[in-house]
Amino acid sequence: MSIPPTITMACFLASAILLVLQTNAAPPELVQAGFGLALDPMDLDTGLALNVSEDGPSSPPPGTSKRAPHSIIIGVRKGGTRALLEMLDIHPEVAAAATEVHFFDWDENYAKGFEWYRELMPYSYPHQITVEKTPGYFTSPLAPERICAMNSSIKLLLILRDPAERVISDYTQVYFNRLENHKPVQAIENLLVRNGALNIRYKAIQRSLYDVHMRNWLRHFPLEQVHIVDGDALIRDPLPELQKVERFLDLPPRIVSSNFYFNQTKGFYCIRSDGRERCLHESKGRPHPAVNSTILQQLRSFLQEHNRTFFRLVKRTFNWQ
Repeated sequence: MSIPPTITMACFLASAILLVLQTNAAPPELVQAGFGLALDPMDLDTGLALNVSEDGPSSPPPGTSKRAPHSIIIGVRKGGTRALLEMLDIHPEVAAAATEVHFFDWDENYAKGFEWYRELMPYSYPHQITVEKTPGYFTSPLAPERICAMNSSIKLLLILRDPAERVISDYTQVYFNRLENHKPVQAIENLLVRNGALNIRYKAIQRSLYDVHMRNWLRHFPLEQVHIVDGDALIRDPLPELQKVERFLDLPPRIVSSNFYFNQTKGFYCIRSDGRERCLHESKGRPHPAVNSTILQQLRSFLQEHNRTFFRLVKRTFNWQ
């Protein structure tokens, strides 16, 4: 895959500027740990079917083509990426990729080349934008540079939630995945604590060090190209967050309040569009385990300084405990 020299230079300049501006560098051991995550196949998002634009076996609609994404939802895992994509897919000018491609974070896929990647995108009309989402991109050490090499002006969407709650949600997904595959499971406290201290090398904790990962993205993209969706707010009231996304992506306002209804049984909002109603997969919204209060407080205390650093990086705050 050849990289245009102008794009490479743009990525390099973005990196150089950020390195000059940064004064609050993360401890080297945390950066190393945050960017050295070994992926366990059971620790990945499951390939659940999406109610988004899919390519059937028939001929593509006249006037459509497969194009590289105009925007990518880069994460975070268990932050609400699937909900964001399905809700954004309500918009008639959005064509959403049906699966998580893992092109920029998995070497074996990246080696297949850009044409392989583009073939996995949906057919879209000229007036539509293509959106892909792979939550693993946010914590990948290589994804920012690779995406910048493809398109240095691409618009990135990042949905985040309270980092401590995200850790518990991450554990919950892995716990149920392992149960379904008849693999042994551990209590969350046994993973959060090792030798009497918080186990900061636990992958779920490392994924919640938003400042560590965000710093890597800002080496390649200006903050103006990254729109952060408040995942906690999206759960409580989807419309305001989606209207912000529409503006960021320069989309005409088409998503309205009638596109959502609160499902009392599931406990979260579902989608109403094109004359049908749909909710997220049953694996979403699972109840979290009760966590020992002392250990939970240790986790929150550890994350607080990382949260403050993240707030400085993105020039905004979030209502995280």
